[in-house]
Amino acid sequence: MKGLAAHTRCARLERVSEDLAGLLRQAATTTPDRVALVDGAGRRLTWSELDAEVDRVAHGYEGLGLVPGYRVMLALGNRVEFVTSYLAALRARLVAVPVNPRSATGETVRMLVDCGARVVLTDTASVTTVRQAVAGLEDALIGAEDELRRRTTVPRTVLVDGLALPGELRYEDLAASSRPTSAAAPAPSSVPDPESLAVLLYTSGTSGRPRAAMLSHRALAGNVAQVARAEPPMVRPDDVVLGVVPLFHVYGLNAVLGQVLRQASTLVLCDGFDPDATLALIAEESVTVLPVAPVVFARWAAVPDLRERLAGVRVVLSGSAPVTPEVVQDFVDRSGVAVHQGYGLTEAAPVVTSTLVSPRVVPGSVGAALPGVEIRLVDETGAVVAPEDAGEISIRGANLFDGYWPEGADGPDAQGWFATGDIGYLDATGDLFLVDRVKELVIVSGFNVYPVEVEEVLVETAGVSEAAVIGRPDPRTGEAVVAYVTRADDSVLSPEDLVDAVRAHCAARLARFKQPTEVRVVAELPHTVTGKVAKGRLRAAQRRQHAGLLQ
Repeated sequence: MKGLAAHTRCARLERVSEDLAGLLRQAATTTPDRVALVDGAGRRLTWSELDAEVDRVAHGYEGLGLVPGYRVMLALGNRVEFVTSYLAALRARLVAVPVNPRSATGETVRMLVDCGARVVLTDTASVTTVRQAVAGLEDALIGAEDELRRRTTVPRTVLVDGLALPGELRYEDLAASSRPTSAAAPAPSSVPDPESLAVLLYTSGTSGRPRAAMLSHRALAGNVAQVARAEPPMVRPDDVVLGVVPLFHVYGLNAVLGQVLRQASTLVLCDGFDPDATLALIAEESVTVLPVAPVVFARWAAVPDLRERLAGVRVVLSGSAPVTPEVVQDFVDRSGVAVHQGYGLTEAAPVVTSTLVSPRVVPGSVGAALPGVEIRLVDETGAVVAPEDAGEISIRGANLFDGYWPEGADGPDAQGWFATGDIGYLDATGDLFLVDRVKELVIVSGFNVYPVEVEEVLVETAGVSEAAVIGRPDPRTGEAVVAYVTRADDSVLSPEDLVDAVRAHCAARLARFKQPTEVRVVAELPHTVTGKVAKGRLRAAQRRQHAGLLQ
């Protein structure tokens, strides 16, 4: 393989002077009447209207007694209130904690306890889970030791729509601040310290139980500025951008919403992807930029008139998971729209590379490093690899996180480098090619699935003795979760009944995208000499089976 030992592209660990709430204020000042947001309910907010609503919500947070540094969880879909609640948290110097609104109750409880959220915003799609999580937390504290009760916060629930229960607050009331939002009484929005914490996003990088990556105002604004320096630009001021990528995901949150803020363009929010309905929305709103996850290419594969329906689109931006050159080329041939790919991760807020900054687009490449981002490849000892060799991708830049909540563990090293856990190589022009993963992450529709987390749930099932989880290729979702389980010696369940029990337990404990697509009951799992499950042998067997099906 062709490669470079290290690659530096204008990397500067500069301090970032602007913050995302400040970008909103700037857009409201320079383009007050331009449409900022359109959502699925047909609501439209101009930049000045959005800025005023964010001020009201920021005052509402203050009225609840929230002070800088307190955490606010957002369990919301792609809707106007997600954007206003998120930007208001940043403006009030709180810490936003966006989470998947489809998380299982147990997952929500763990995140609430871990981050210590004082408030959780929810809507009708996720309110049942949130209420169960809050009630479960309250029940767990009954009879607990005084020290645990002092350290554990039971959050206030704010309901965006639907009927609020006693003790809950409606979003309308939160935003109905009695304080004025004039220049004489601005929102509590003094320019934050760039290094102060802005967002917690739950991820484990590549394996293990999810942890919250700590993203500062500097990291968020830094990556927005780095992306904006790409030529040609990903997003321009006159663009209409589709917001179908979930906003709770770092891709939607900062790569999409962040660029819309920076450019003062228009974001069309779409809560969920439907092949035909999304195409109709693209045409109706004259969308010009499509940031998508790779799963979209397969979902549109059967559309016969794709070129006509995407006639107004100038570029498709693919991120969150790898996609093969063949899939990309097929989409380009059928749609006539250019596709640009990138590589990123939550810990980098998120964009690291893009084919938009490559000297030329090479099939299979995820592009060159953004201006302001450094990439180097290292071996297992941490030494920079020789040319022609692949190595673990390490990155450095102002966009990097500050480690994992709460102590900042496992963040960039003393020189600012962060090891991503991915293996790649660089060609002679600096384009990055992904080769493999150091660890065992499975990516389903662009979302991380951590095998350890799923395995813990599998072995909770009565009748299961041991479990292992791997991924397999899937034409619709990129990868699918495959679970291998062994029966306990005392189990009276047949293999078929055990599969049903596993599926039922996973449905109750895991978000849908984490649930195994296949559950296989085996006599035993292969092990290494150290006693670990030999997942490489499971993957090899999976590949042989997949190859046999293709023959």
